[in-house]
Amino acid sequence: MVRFLNLLFLACLLCGAASRALAYDHEHAAWTRLLQTCVRWDAAGVASSVDYRALQAQRAALDAYLAELASVPADEFARWSWPQRQAFLINAYNAATVSLVLTGHPGIKSIRDLGGWLRNPWRKEFVPLLGETRSLDQIEHKLLRGDPDYRDPQIHFAVNCASIGCPALRPEAYNAEDLPAQLADQTRRFLSDRSRNRYLAERRRFEVSPIFDWYAGDFAADGGVTRFLLAHAAALGVDTIALGDDKMESLAVTFTSYDWRLNE
Repeated sequence: MVRFLNLLFLACLLCGAASRALAYDHEHAAWTRLLQTCVRWDAAGVASSVDYRALQAQRAALDAYLAELASVPADEFARWSWPQRQAFLINAYNAATVSLVLTGHPGIKSIRDLGGWLRNPWRKEFVPLLGETRSLDQIEHKLLRGDPDYRDPQIHFAVNCASIGCPALRPEAYNAEDLPAQLADQTRRFLSDRSRNRYLAERRRFEVSPIFDWYAGDFAADGGVTRFLLAHAAALGVDTIALGDDKMESLAVTFTSYDWRLNE
C-alpha cells in the first residue's frame, strides 16, 4: 500500500510538471501583441522603429509579460528543448531592454544615457529570471552564449539593444517552431542594410557592422567572419562567381561605425 501511495505521489508530481510545461505559452503571444502594435519595419524592410510612447501607454501589459517570464522556474526551463530556451531568452532580453528604455524615455537619446560615466546599463541587475535577478549581459553572454555546444552567431541579429546600429527589433516574438526561419530572416535583413553592411567590389573589401568584430569568435564554427559573409553573399550583393573561389580568403574586412541613437 505504501509503495502504491509513493508511486501515486510521484505520478502526481510528474503530471504537475508536465501540465506546467504545457501551460507555458511558448508562442509568447503577449509579447507579439505588444510588438505588432509598437514596432514597424522601414520601407526597405531592413530596420525597424519602435514607438516607445505607445509602449509607455501599454506598460502594464509589458510588465505582465515580464512577470510571466519571471514565473518560470529554473528546473522547468532546463527541461525545455534548446529552441524553446533560446526563443525564451531572446524574447526576455528584448522585452527587458524595452522596459529599461522606458525608465528614462522620453528624456534619453540613447540607451547608454541610462548608464552614465561609471555605470553600464547592460550590467545593471534588474531582470528577475530563472530564480535570479539578472543583467542584460548575463542573459546574453552567460545564458545565450554560455554553452559553446549551442552557440549560434545568428542570435546577434535577434537580440536588440534599442539602438539604430543594432539589428532590427522584430515585430513579432520568437518561438521555437519558427526560430530557424526567424533567425535566418533577421540575418538576411541585417546584411541587406547597406548603411551597416556592404561589399566594395573594386576594393575587394567588406565593410560590416562592428558586431562582427566584437563577436568574431562566435563565427569560428562557420569558418570565421569572412566565410560567414560569403555564405550570405546574396544579401550582401556579392557576385561569388565573379569573385572566384581561389581569391575569397584574400578579401579584407573592415568595420563601420555603430549608431547608438535610440531606435525610435
